Amino acid sequence: MSEPGNGAGPRSAAPLRPARRTVLALGAGAGAAALLASSPAPAGAAPVTEPGGLAPYASYWFPDSLPGGTPGPGIVWRSLKEWSPHSDPDLAHNTASVPLAPRFTPVPANPDARTGQARITTLVSFGPTARNPSQGSATADFYALTHWAYLDELVFWGGSAGEGLILAPNAPVVDAAHRNGVRVLGNVFLPPVAYGGDLRWTRDLVRREADGRFPLAEKLAEVAVAYGFDGWFVNAETDGGDSALAGRMREFLRALRAAGEPSGLRITWYDAMNSTGAVGWRGALDALNQEFFEDRAGRVADTMFVDFRWTPGSLVSSASLAERLGRSRHELWAAVDVESRGWDSEVRWDAIVPRGRDHVVSLGLYRPEWTRNHLADRSPGAFHRADDRFWTGESLDPARPAPGAVWRAPATAVADRSTVAGLPFACSFNTGHGLRWYEGGRAVSEEPWNHLGLQDRLPGRRWVVDTVGERPDVSLDFADAWRGGSSLLVAGALTAPAAVGLHAVRLPLTPATVAELVHTGGPDPLGIELGVALRPPAAPGEPVPYTWLRAGTAGAGWRTSRIPLAALAGETAYALAVRITARGTKPVSWRLGALSVRDTTAARHPAPPSRLGVDASARRGAEAELRLSWGRAAGPVRHYELYRHLPDGTRRFLAGTCGTALYLPRLVRAGRERAAALELRAVDETYAVSAPARAAFRW
Repeated sequence: MSEPGNGAGPRSAAPLRPARRTVLALGAGAGAAALLASSPAPAGAAPVTEPGGLAPYASYWFPDSLPGGTPGPGIVWRSLKEWSPHSDPDLAHNTASVPLAPRFTPVPANPDARTGQARITTLVSFGPTARNPSQGSATADFYALTHWAYLDELVFWGGSAGEGLILAPNAPVVDAAHRNGVRVLGNVFLPPVAYGGDLRWTRDLVRREADGRFPLAEKLAEVAVAYGFDGWFVNAETDGGDSALAGRMREFLRALRAAGEPSGLRITWYDAMNSTGAVGWRGALDALNQEFFEDRAGRVADTMFVDFRWTPGSLVSSASLAERLGRSRHELWAAVDVESRGWDSEVRWDAIVPRGRDHVVSLGLYRPEWTRNHLADRSPGAFHRADDRFWTGESLDPARPAPGAVWRAPATAVADRSTVAGLPFACSFNTGHGLRWYEGGRAVSEEPWNHLGLQDRLPGRRWVVDTVGERPDVSLDFADAWRGGSSLLVAGALTAPAAVGLHAVRLPLTPATVAELVHTGGPDPLGIELGVALRPPAAPGEPVPYTWLRAGTAGAGWRTSRIPLAALAGETAYALAVRITARGTKPVSWRLGALSVRDTTAARHPAPPSRLGVDASARRGAEAELRLSWGRAAGPVRHYELYRHLPDGTRRFLAGTCGTALYLPRLVRAGRERAAALELRAVDETYAVSAPARAAFRW
């Protein structure tokens, strides 16, 4: 597998020619809301004067020894051996806050989507290795992955010989994934010699002390626990080793497993190094690499990413060998390269996920961020249209795939999963990036942004639409929103009522349960109903049996429809939907800004955060950058939001984060104000906000 950005990875033993990496622009001059960031610097950190000197970035390291020469601009060479959580100035900025949510599998919308068979992992490069912001950035041009329902794990892919080889995922990715029950793995990349790989880094990684300890195995486990992610993808592609080095690598993996086991950490091994110490890219689980997956003492790696060289025959033999070893065939990921051609990639689907028989192995997607990278128009709306097509298929309806489609979209092969299994639940259809920030249907920041940790639990199925008339377009849209950066838009001619499936849920209903829809349409009134399914479909692909409840009408301007569910008390809701009925013949444009289901007996406002303060600052004329931190609010908190009160009385959104610290890259003095007035509030699962904690930055 190649260095990130260099293509699909080696297909033969011949060395590949390195190509230039794609670098993600950070965006400049985005005003006070420029960066959505999180987590603290040490209290009393010394101010700096160079622009951006306080900015925290995702962490990356070499195992121990560093390259010769001088690092390039913006690159910092670090040794993992020397790392400790106590000396990490950016630890809080890089620490995830959302625990891994449990999931359930609803009855699939597609009759060919299987439950309990193939799973999906994906290798994603969200940004460069160096200078990848810890907590979002001032652009909406970002790979805001939302199709978590089909994923089992995600690898935070990256690394290079000129920057660092070991990457810890940044907090927004982990928080978004965990909210949807998806594990996130950091990446250990020992590159091919053609990409600057050096066997000394492999030896550094697997060095064993005289007492038998593997110190870097312990460090990797310590990093994952401290940062809050779920394990490591180990990719040893530097050739030139021998069987002794291969043996130490296997023992290293065992030590990593032992160190991470108390915290539930996982290991995925990439099919590269084999038991001779050579790099062979077998394209299979076989006698030469099985000891890195399972040896005589038992499990070594939890899963194996099988190199792109696989054939239908090698996957069958790999599945058989896994089962002979007492393992599941679905613990093998068959690599599929989509970096260059996306849904036009040539894939032998029947070798992995055949439709007429059991799945052979699981699916490993390499670089699906193609859905963003290939676009000429990289606006959020254009990206999500492409991403929906990639995961759902050409029809954009997982229940009704396009006949004869060559691209076998994940929604047509693998059952979706959901974490919406308890009250309260709310969704404002926020994708984790946007062109501005909205609160109560009003833009309170005009700055573009991205921060995946602020993403909602979105509908897993994009989009199941039932109508006997013309099918309207359904999309996540960024031109207007109730809260966050986006809303759900239903647009087009409605020649008959149209029902749009939303969330698969497992919600116990009580006499005090209510649902609320915040929506807008117009100018002609529309009839709106909420669908609640009180039992699951009879079989995969069968209709969801909704009970329809009147939610009033929609017209110009945002309005809230409150639907008591007391009549359904004692039942369990299995799915939620909306149905729209046009009262005229004109095309409609209806937005759903928020959906919530809650118990009215529960408290409505979280406790406020405490001890909001400025830990470090750097001022340059009428501008400053800040690091702030605070004490976590008591009780359940979804995230925190920071606002600024301006001298003219207006209130402006600055940033949000799931953690307890924040980096602001550019705060601009308003006129001759003496101090910038800051307010921080805790936000709960239904978007109720706390009283503010206040601080001032004096100019």
